[in-house]
Amino acid sequence: MNIFYPFEWLANYLTFDLFALEKGTHLAEALNFFIYDSLKILFLIIIITHLMSLMRYYLPIEKLRDFLSKHKFYGLDYFLATIFGAITPFCSCSSIPLFMGFIEARIPLGVTFAFLITSPLINEVAIALFIGMFGLKITLAYIFAGIFIGMLGGFIMGKLNLEKYVADFVWKVHSEHKKAKSRCAPQGGGEILFRQVWKKISAEAFEITRKIMWYVLGGVALGGFIHGFVPQGFFEKYLQKAGWWGVPLAVLLAVPLYSNASGVIPIIQSLVAKGVPLGTALALMMAIVGISLPEAFILKKVLKWQLLAIFFGIVTLGIIIIGYAFNIFL
Repeated sequence: MNIFYPFEWLANYLTFDLFALEKGTHLAEALNFFIYDSLKILFLIIIITHLMSLMRYYLPIEKLRDFLSKHKFYGLDYFLATIFGAITPFCSCSSIPLFMGFIEARIPLGVTFAFLITSPLINEVAIALFIGMFGLKITLAYIFAGIFIGMLGGFIMGKLNLEKYVADFVWKVHSEHKKAKSRCAPQGGGEILFRQVWKKISAEAFEITRKIMWYVLGGVALGGFIHGFVPQGFFEKYLQKAGWWGVPLAVLLAVPLYSNASGVIPIIQSLVAKGVPLGTALALMMAIVGISLPEAFILKKVLKWQLLAIFFGIVTLGIIIIGYAFNIFL
């Protein structure tokens, strides 16, 4: 069952029935993409911010944070974060609400970034498509590459102590939530009525949504424009003849684009079939889903530019290394 079907139906109705745009035209494709992804992402933001607010209220998040911070897992915490990212079927922009919830819950920043890096790169649909198109060997290499980038990137960012570059309002939401919880606790013990708790949680969740909504819409609008108006064959024209510089060129060309892994993989197959090296095509895919400009547009609301630059720099370097490795060894 596709839980996003109502959004897909509404996007199709508005685009092709109400606005009477012809299917297959640039404007229709761009508008349909914008409506569908905007509704889907805002829906996810509202749901996930509510769930994370509930979790912060009822679960001992501070204890979990302290446990992750004080105990030596020798990479297991980063590995678990990448596995969690791999099993969440989100594109980069859709995984951002959950990433924000982790930050607000004070989960270690490096572990949180390990999730954000991996989530768009790997999902079960992408794995199934990879097996069907490229075989088991390349699929396993692709999974390993995504987990490697997530773990290494998260580990490096965790060691750099970058918490001061998270937007101030994220920390304020956390501290205000703690104060509100303390004020609401009745004298002499007892439970707060759930409807009172829910009212405060819902207000917090919608306030977060309001703060980032226009960034989300701006990012999706950019993605929709690229989706509808970038001509087919644009990438084959440049990547096929780039040679050694093909991998960084693929990453550079991918930055303005926006899609999820399962949407890009069929394009990657066509690129490889037309002579583009596998590593170059894979670098294009990973860059589209992992370091897109729309993702940066949305993340800019919760991360200061210094942290945003470090994040994109580390992921970009990891993708380039993976691209060259695939070209050399596969």
